[in-house]
Amino acid sequence: MFLRFFEGKGHKRVPSSSLVPHGDPTLLFTNAGMNQFKDVFLGLEKRAYSRATTAQKCVRAGGKHNDLENVGFTKRHHTFFEMLGNFSFGDYFKKEAIAYAWELVTSPEWFGIDKNKLYATVFGGAEVSGNHLGVDEEAKGFWLEQKVPVERIVAIPGLKENFWAMGDTGPCGPCSEIHYDMGPAASDLGHGLTAPECKFPCDCGRFVEIWNLVFMQYNRDESGKLAPLPKPCVDTGMGLERTAAVLQGVISNYDTDLFVPLMKRAAELCGVDFQKEEKLEEGKGGAASLRVIADHARATTFLMTDGVLPSNEGRGYVLRKIIRRAIRHGRLLGVSEPFLFKMAIDVQGLMGDAYPELREPAFEHILVLLTVEETRFGRTLDAGLKMLDPLLRHSRLDGEVVFKIYDTYGLPRDFIEDAARDARVAVDWDGFDRAMHEQRARARASWRGGVKEAANPAYAKLAETLRTEPGFYSGTSAKDCRIEAI
Repeated sequence: MFLRFFEGKGHKRVPSSSLVPHGDPTLLFTNAGMNQFKDVFLGLEKRAYSRATTAQKCVRAGGKHNDLENVGFTKRHHTFFEMLGNFSFGDYFKKEAIAYAWELVTSPEWFGIDKNKLYATVFGGAEVSGNHLGVDEEAKGFWLEQKVPVERIVAIPGLKENFWAMGDTGPCGPCSEIHYDMGPAASDLGHGLTAPECKFPCDCGRFVEIWNLVFMQYNRDESGKLAPLPKPCVDTGMGLERTAAVLQGVISNYDTDLFVPLMKRAAELCGVDFQKEEKLEEGKGGAASLRVIADHARATTFLMTDGVLPSNEGRGYVLRKIIRRAIRHGRLLGVSEPFLFKMAIDVQGLMGDAYPELREPAFEHILVLLTVEETRFGRTLDAGLKMLDPLLRHSRLDGEVVFKIYDTYGLPRDFIEDAARDARVAVDWDGFDRAMHEQRARARASWRGGVKEAANPAYAKLAETLRTEPGFYSGTSAKDCRIEAI
């Protein structure tokens, strides 16, 4: 519906780009709809259109934007999510962007959201690199033109919420956001239920941002000076999962039809009752674990489809952490056999129409690789968790004991960190580091002593009189060898 609306407003529907950013070494994963248009905004690339709309697949796990540790324990954190956006490359600006947004969100022909539950924010002024910028009265005026009551338009000062910049230099500008009132039941602090009722813009969880409109109207140079852009641009981002929750009348993103089918499938594969587990919210089995599995199955499926494979560095390492966290929560629910590859099949069935790449023949190979990864790590878990799980019933883990589990059973440190965090258990990491240092010192001493005892005295004499010279500077050819691969 979002894409159809903007196509009707003259926008070009552009397919989602890969989760692996093309030509942008500053990003680990694609994390916003504007990523694929970055060079267009910078004036380095020209497109055949000046208006675009997308449904962009995004991942925030690792690097600057990392939501991994919160996933499963909040209503709205995800590793993989979809961002809906409309973009203007020097075409329209604030007036049209605000009018389009309000029409789509409130018109009975489109989303039809109750206007009495919506608030709009505008930039409230701040110092930007020595430049004083005041309240964005222009944006406020355009919201008033849409008949938004003045008391529902709130100026937010500062740079954190309502000012956006591509980097230390380059395009930047004020933001204007649309928020939805979920009601007192959504407050994480009980406002309106067990505590006094709050008002917007309280950040207790009751008021949820669903759409951010970014108005790129300045260019910031290396000295920090702001100059008006000759052709201001618009970049907007609407969270599909949050908007689905609003439209479906639920508080949590995980209660929408984007996640419930996957959570039910996870419960089936783990042999637990979905309705019963929904009532358990402590991270030691139950709905939290089902949410983790559902979310991580989506991230794993899409990352591997876009060519990211499990490894020990970079993007592959983040993927491996996501897979291992999902396996861990499967173990909490009692499943010991590989199951994540089966979840990937369900992700394909649920999202394959929107993302045809999930139906490519290579998907079968992805399932094989995922099964191998699960099986391999499962062997490590079987031994390590027998020692770790009983310890997670305590409020704090001894560093030396944790190191023994790490050293003896091969459980990765970051895996232990995640497991302890999910169980709300503190770990004495200083003690862990001391134990690791002592173990390395013992290993070095043992190795040196062993060498002295085993070495023939003749070799020691040779070592004192002769040196091995690096011959690779002078020797540029060799016999009896060949290059196998580069």
